[in-house]
Amino acid sequence: MTVQDVDRVSFAEEWERWHRAHEQALADPHGFLAITSLRWLSPDPTRFEDAPGAWSSGPEGVVVELADGEELTIDGTAVHGRYVFGAIAERASLYAGYGDAVIEIAKRGGHDIVRPRHPGNPLRTDFTRTPAYAPDPRWVRPGRYLPFDEPRAITVGAVAEGLEHVYDAPGQVEFELDGETFRLTAFNGKRPGALMVLLTDATSGVTTYAANRSLQIDAPDETGRVTLDFNRATNLPCAYTDLATCPLPPTENRLPVAVEAGEKIPLERGGRP
Repeated sequence: MTVQDVDRVSFAEEWERWHRAHEQALADPHGFLAITSLRWLSPDPTRFEDAPGAWSSGPEGVVVELADGEELTIDGTAVHGRYVFGAIAERASLYAGYGDAVIEIAKRGGHDIVRPRHPGNPLRTDFTRTPAYAPDPRWVRPGRYLPFDEPRAITVGAVAEGLEHVYDAPGQVEFELDGETFRLTAFNGKRPGALMVLLTDATSGVTTYAANRSLQIDAPDETGRVTLDFNRATNLPCAYTDLATCPLPPTENRLPVAVEAGEKIPLERGGRP
């Protein structure tokens, strides 16, 4: 299918539906915009003003010590006193209820963290929308998946200073743009077989968020063909809040061309409508 074959009205309507659903997930009462703090845990039990209990990380994993009258809800059950969450896997998160809020307990870059999420956080209640380029079929590019012989562990930096993330990369995605061929290192996507790429390009720091954007790619077909729809390049949570630990793209994913598609700098970061 060529760009000329695309029904631009239907294409734009489908994109609008997708982006509206994406925005609704972002603004969920317990989504990233609801985060009120990022707490790095240590062996010393420490209390925080936006979460109950004293929190620590040690040989038992993450532990909270709740005072009299304090309560968390875990898997529908109220807990009191001392509670051991145990060891948490890298990039995993657990959630404990606290009134109308939830407390996220997670591991990022080898460090245990706590991130309270309160629905009344002004970043969430004031959120309206994320500006984006008008959807354009030109930015739907055919590509080819080039699997590695074995997945490779790729270390990338993070927006949090001193933090690193390690991802398994199953392969690369190759595509052409304006007569040039590019390859992006891909990580595993949200669904089995799907892929995800982190990237920057010549718009980064100008019209799009400087650190990164993310693009989900459906699983390759039996011949390895994939489709990269750059209209669906989205901001990561760090584009909206400093209370995120988002990964940076691998060096080879920093494109020298301008990808004028997808989400732009959020209004919260000085972006323009």
